[in-house]
Amino acid sequence: MDQREVSERQERRRGLKAAYGVFFDEVAAILFRHDPEGINFESNTDEYELEAGTIIPRLDGCTSTEDVQHLVHEEFRKWFSPGVTQPFETFRQPAEDIWQAWTKFREKGGPA
Repeated sequence: MDQREVSERQERRRGLKAAYGVFFDEVAAILFRHDPEGINFESNTDEYELEAGTIIPRLDGCTSTEDVQHLVHEEFRKWFSPGVTQPFETFRQPAEDIWQAWTKFREKGGPA
């Protein structure tokens, strides 16, 4: 990935953080807490921000925890490659937490 692509991704993530505010941080924190890929070293709390940045824009298409589980698993396969990503069931609890947070976020009016 060249510097231009890195800059574009960083800019998109800044835009998502601005639009979704605390919800963006909450999704990243949920992923960090459940740590499906085993990369939580306690000091790298922003480790799952990239994944949160690709999951959040797709949540509008979800209607259940199961939809979110499929979405999260799919995004992790993209980020970590199919041979490295954990089994589908590993994403059940993070999906439940994300769905619950998403539901509350939408009830409060969605993106800022």
